[in-house]
Amino acid sequence: MENKIYIFDTTLRDGEQAPGIHLNTKEKLEIAQQLARLNVDIIEAGFPVSSKSDFNSVKEISGKIKDRRIAALARANFKDIDAAGEALKGAKQPVIHTFISSSDIHLKYQLKKSREEVLELAKEAVKRSLKYTDMVEFSAMDATRSDWEFLCRLFEIAIRSGAGVINIPDTVGYAIPNEFGRMIDYIFKNTRGIEDVIVSIHCHDDLGLAVANSLMAVEHGARQVECAVNGIGERAGNASLEEVVMIIDTRKRDLGLYTDINIGEITRTSSIVKSLTGYVVAPNKAIVGKNAFSHEAGIHQDGMLKDRSTYEIIKPENIGLRSSKLVLGKHSGRHAFIERLTELGIQLKEEDLEKAFERFKSLAEKKGAINDQDIKAIVENELREVSEHFSLKYYKVQSGSNIQATSTVGIEIEGKVHKDSSIGDGPVDASFKAIDKITKINAKLVEYSIEAVSGGKDALGSVKIVVSTNGTEVMGSGISTDIVEASIKAYIDAMNRIVESSE
Repeated sequence: MENKIYIFDTTLRDGEQAPGIHLNTKEKLEIAQQLARLNVDIIEAGFPVSSKSDFNSVKEISGKIKDRRIAALARANFKDIDAAGEALKGAKQPVIHTFISSSDIHLKYQLKKSREEVLELAKEAVKRSLKYTDMVEFSAMDATRSDWEFLCRLFEIAIRSGAGVINIPDTVGYAIPNEFGRMIDYIFKNTRGIEDVIVSIHCHDDLGLAVANSLMAVEHGARQVECAVNGIGERAGNASLEEVVMIIDTRKRDLGLYTDINIGEITRTSSIVKSLTGYVVAPNKAIVGKNAFSHEAGIHQDGMLKDRSTYEIIKPENIGLRSSKLVLGKHSGRHAFIERLTELGIQLKEEDLEKAFERFKSLAEKKGAINDQDIKAIVENELREVSEHFSLKYYKVQSGSNIQATSTVGIEIEGKVHKDSSIGDGPVDASFKAIDKITKINAKLVEYSIEAVSGGKDALGSVKIVVSTNGTEVMGSGISTDIVEASIKAYIDAMNRIVESSE
């Protein structure tokens, strides 16, 4: 049996049916062109009869992409099939994908037809499709909730009528892997002519099993997987293309299978689909989530620095990412922190290194992830060679629209904590006045500036001030996720510099 697994991409058809996604023809063509670069085998471009825009999109894609099969969906009726055939006229390798329900649930409540009527409709649909193309795919909708014996009869008729691909959809994501495997085996054993066609599967993720069921099906003989980029689609979505492909690629020696997908285009494809559909990819999404190749835990980071195979089974470069990412946060260890300092070209003495690491851990507790700008700010603002005559121990402020701002500040001087309070025009002014009382330094604020060191709501703020005393101007700076704290630190830093310059 051939070991290639054909990838039938349904991002532009089933994927676009997801609530809230509305792609125009230009956007669909952009995704289709990227899918061609990804090297999928079949692009299901849309459902032509469903809307004018879908018809035009299929027509446009058919005319522009000539090096792979372009599929259009059609229900098992002549109107749908004729619309699909017309939209595919410009395609070099057209595929009509026609379908009809096969479960008794659908026959009774949706189609209101008997099994015999469905068999006849399937036969006529395949024959009609052959007027437009020699490649017809036939799907039995809701196959996994259908009677297996009836399903085999339905597939036999489709094959005899000329279908080249038989698709077994888990339309509502109902199957579990072992059951699905047994079903595939039963169909292979009990469907005449099945050996002459490609058996395809199309799994939905309602129970989170779309990829697992797809993998089980190919292990039992299916040779085409229908999937979507980022797993988008109706309800909980489809089997994720990138997950299916990377499972086969990563475990190819064990599975004995392969695809022709250009895995180096996976990241870019995911990004384009995310951007144009507006569907956000979960951070912990396998393969393409932003955390898929990120490591924060100290033990993991230590292993990664020694040999990345300790905690990564896929090389991020292979799927189009530049590298893994060691995220510095509260779980990170000293080894990862030192490595990042080295990457930034920062060298510290041992005692300064310990101070920087302690400050990093303290900041990470408040902020979460620490970026390169944060680290540079820690080093530049916290480790300057300034004698700490005054050291901030705590502060407490009260302010609001209907109360006057009050600040209480505690400062350590020669081993003893001194505290004082003051009111002011806002919490920063009140804090500065409290510090003046404690330090007994008569200083005048000349300049005060704030800037964000990094982006986001939890950005590290940097405050720089200039104070004047006895005709001499002194600069001070401080950083914190709390702008009041950063201001207090900057003011105390200036007080220390005044003391240092007078000694």
